[in-house]
Amino acid sequence: MDNLNLLTSTPADGGLPPSPCIRFNKEGTLLAVSTDDNGVKILANSDGVRFLRTVENRSFDASRVAPAAIVKAPSVGPFGSNNATIGTTIGDRAAPVAAIVGTNNDARTLADIKPRITDESAEKSRIWKLTEINEPSQCRSLRLPDSLTAMRVSRLIYTNSGVAILALASNAVHKLWKWQRNDRNVTGKATTSVAPQLWLPSSGILMTNDISDTNPEDAVPCFALSKNDSYVMSASGGKISLFNMMTFKTMTTFMPPPPAATFLAFHPQDNNIIAIGMDDSSIQIYNVRVDEVKTKLKGHQKRITGLAFSHTLNVLVSSGADSQLKFRVIGVDRVNLVKGRRESLGRNDSLEFMLLCVWSTDGWEKQASKFLQIPNGRAASPHAETRVQFHLDQIHLLAVHETQIAIFEAPKLECLK
Repeated sequence: MDNLNLLTSTPADGGLPPSPCIRFNKEGTLLAVSTDDNGVKILANSDGVRFLRTVENRSFDASRVAPAAIVKAPSVGPFGSNNATIGTTIGDRAAPVAAIVGTNNDARTLADIKPRITDESAEKSRIWKLTEINEPSQCRSLRLPDSLTAMRVSRLIYTNSGVAILALASNAVHKLWKWQRNDRNVTGKATTSVAPQLWLPSSGILMTNDISDTNPEDAVPCFALSKNDSYVMSASGGKISLFNMMTFKTMTTFMPPPPAATFLAFHPQDNNIIAIGMDDSSIQIYNVRVDEVKTKLKGHQKRITGLAFSHTLNVLVSSGADSQLKFRVIGVDRVNLVKGRRESLGRNDSLEFMLLCVWSTDGWEKQASKFLQIPNGRAASPHAETRVQFHLDQIHLLAVHETQIAIFEAPKLECLK
């Protein structure tokens, strides 16, 4: 909205009125456009096309959709360039999902129409059939060019648009590599065929976290990108910083330690709301716009190591650092004939586990929790972390620890594999 230049345009194959009604979905991946014949065309970017294919491959409950809906079978086309970012901005909430209106004025949003899996076991088997990649010929590599001071990379992530890589180094400096659209890379997406450019603004500003009064060895670097890649929230043991990804300028800093932030996640529907995992085991739900902590979630014993939102289930899943449950095993080992009574002898033992919690984003109540036992004979290192990430279907959850990888179905956290 702060750029007067045209970002992109796309053909819609005609049939549009002079001033059509348009509406993005919340994620900015689908665009509904009204047509001359009282229909609706749906334009989609690459993420939107994947979503539509997922919907097409599943059966729907006909009772959830009005039988005489005005919306016709959509014609799907691409929109937007890979460099165009569309979504909620800081200070602005996302627009509502485009409504599907039936002749009986029964308005339903896309979020209301849930796919129904007819054969649950077959569906799970089809989705989670894993393919091993164990041959070097199956992989490609590329060394990213770097003209800045070489430092250990603490965190690394692809941007949501897939056109860049953002890194956070141990010296609290961020580095951004962007792929350019050209004849060798027509999509402009990340690829090993073409080297990206280390991008710096004309001002020469570097996105650098606050590290005053912090011990770099104790710091847990963390960052998160907004849905539209316009902002990055980051911390390296000190205050949390909010950066503009276009200008690299620091927009604000907040929450000086202690406690220090150990994991960050933007709310998928509102860039103003962020979940902040802390090293004191709490999770703070913070509103950037009003500079206020809305609520604190407590369910873990040690520092937070992972956070993942599901906009489909309206939940937040959190993971904590490894904990150790100590207990005493009691057993009758002998009878004391002198004293005429049994003596119970025991031994001290312990059980290591990882803890996952599911929180409702509507009222922030805890819905479920799950202990993951570390396999016998495998001792986790003191700095081991558990990371969580939702699948594109926003239902299946991947949990990764140095001792195991697990797949769950949220929100009940049923272990599938």
